[in-house]
Amino acid sequence: MKFLEEIEVKGKTVFLRVDFNVPLDDNLKIRDDTRIQASLPTIKYLLQQGAKLVVASHLGRPKGQFNPKMSLKPVARRLAELLPGTRITMAPDVIGPEVDKLKAELKEGELLLLENVRFYKQETDNDPDFSRQLAQDCQVFVNDAFGSCHRAHASVVGIASFIPEKAAGYLLKKEVDYLSKITHHPAKPFVAILGGAKIEDKIPVLESLVTKAEVLLIGGAMAYTFLKARGLQVGKSLVEDDKLEIASQIMKKAEDNKVKLLLPLDHVLAASIESREVAAIAGNYPLPQELMAVDIGPKTIAEYKHFIKSAQTIFWNGPMGVFEVEAFAKGTLEIARAVAESGALSVVGGGDSIAAIHQAGVADKISHVSTGGGASLEFVAYGTLPGIEALK
Repeated sequence: MKFLEEIEVKGKTVFLRVDFNVPLDDNLKIRDDTRIQASLPTIKYLLQQGAKLVVASHLGRPKGQFNPKMSLKPVARRLAELLPGTRITMAPDVIGPEVDKLKAELKEGELLLLENVRFYKQETDNDPDFSRQLAQDCQVFVNDAFGSCHRAHASVVGIASFIPEKAAGYLLKKEVDYLSKITHHPAKPFVAILGGAKIEDKIPVLESLVTKAEVLLIGGAMAYTFLKARGLQVGKSLVEDDKLEIASQIMKKAEDNKVKLLLPLDHVLAASIESREVAAIAGNYPLPQELMAVDIGPKTIAEYKHFIKSAQTIFWNGPMGVFEVEAFAKGTLEIARAVAESGALSVVGGGDSIAAIHQAGVADKISHVSTGGGASLEFVAYGTLPGIEALK
């Protein structure tokens, strides 16, 4: 895979795929421009090198329909503020004669922002003809959209077949560099922390980590599928009954590979998430039938922190409980602080985990905060992604 500094872009039309899937408020104002800021180094480099820059992204899930509420116009306005002095044109569409004309009129150091690529169903279908139209008149393809690299979509994968030169942008390279340290040669002990609601979302990464990590710390609702698979009664806690067999297989695989797979020792319980208050803390089974687990308890926090403290490499994806409710957030925030203080090479991915490190005020102490939750999980599971393979 080439890096953008390895190719000559002066005077060439460069198609740059970024992830500008930013949150908008009711007035279509950008609430958080982190994703735009993340690709600025790549954009600035290409403009300074004299590229004619065509920028593409998706926003939201318009499902192949034109939806003005998911237009990239607010992004064009923000880019104009962030790149003063740069001529920025907002295209009225993604493909077609008008867009081709705007591409042809681009001068060196100018930027054309295409409309939301997901306004076309052909984008998510990875349609070859749509890919060819996206590539029209472009000589270089640069991908800086790590958060979309696990999607085999036209603007991420298909387009690469129609453009002769391909390279990774700064953001994509940084993600691959850090995640490769975890997947290929992690410094040991390697401690992986997985939370969140469902095992289903994390089966491939669990299968991978039970062959790579020394310790696997499980939290969140997914822990209760594992505990039930061990024959324990977990009250009203969320359980994926159709995943009990898979949970048993993963625990067996961990045992066979001499990986410590740890589950909560004690549990913060509530009558419901809506109650927003702790009813009890329990460490014995069966858990009360009328209560559900909403966070890891103090004994679990202490045990998990012990393993985090001795780690050399840490990968964390997913909260330890219903962390968006203040009363149920302690476990997640304590783990965030422990990861930050560990001194290990730490990679954190997934929206809730990232929110937790910001809430705990420790984001600057994490080695790498991944911009793609799903993409980072798939990279750790498979060691590559469709969008990365397309650049090879």
